[in-house]
Amino acid sequence: MTTGSKQILTELQAIRSDLDFIKKHVLDLDLVLTDDDLESIQQAENDLKLGKTKRLI
Repeated sequence: MTTGSKQILTELQAIRSDLDFIKKHVLDLDLVLTDDDLESIQQAENDLKLGKTKRLI
């Protein structure tokens, strides 16, 4: 293996390591509820209690 190929391989391994770290520590934004989301859920629960809507499931 040439010196250039070894350097490229080393860089790729470092990038893979960084990517694995990022994957482990990034937040899944679909799991985070905003204030607007919470308000919408609360309104939907109130509508359900008042009979304005029904559960689909």
